Formats: sequence, structure tokens, C-alpha cells
Amino acid sequence: MSPTISLPSFLALTVLLANAVHGEPADGQALAQKYACMSCHAQAQKLVGPSFDAIKAKYAGNPKAVDALVAVVQKGGSGVWGPVPMPGNPQIPESDARTLVMWILGNK
Repeated sequence: MSPTISLPSFLALTVLLANAVHGEPADGQALAQKYACMSCHAQAQKLVGPSFDAIKAKYAGNPKAVDALVAVVQKGGSGVWGPVPMPGNPQIPESDARTLVMWILGNK
């Protein structure tokens, strides 16, 4: 008798193998650490830049927030949070910047 595998088991195994080969999608916190965002930002308190909680509160309900903040992450910005400008981070791919922003805004 040859071994058989059920369709649900096969699909689950396929997903596990795909994640092992391609890696899990990065989460926002891991990206914030990878790209050194935590050097200037913290979750609840202002460091050099605003806290992630303050960013979330300021942009709550703004339908253009994600696109606007992705641009700030990549190109930098100034004047919104005081005199200290945020430098651009062109090395951060747009997809990673979007994941970071979605995490900050709580829209995982």
C-alpha cells in the first residue's frame, strides 16, 4: 500500500514549505528594528522624532495617511513635528515602507 496524504494536509504542507523557502512576510516591528527607526522613534515616548503612538493618533481617520507617510519614510520630511527634519530613507523598499507605516498606524 502506498502512503497517501489528504488534500488539507497537502495544502498546509505547501504553505509551510513556501514560507520556509521565501520567508514569512516581515512585520512592522522587525522592519523598524532592521532599518534603525528605533534610533529616533519609540512606541510611546518622543525621542528625536515623535512616538509611533503620536503618529498613529495624528493620522487616525486620514485616508491619505498611508501614502503620505510612505513618502516621508522614503524621502524625508520636516515641519510637521517641529524643527528637527526626518532624513529620507531611499534604501527602504516601498513595500517595506508600506508595511512599517501600516504597523505604526495599527492597520496590520
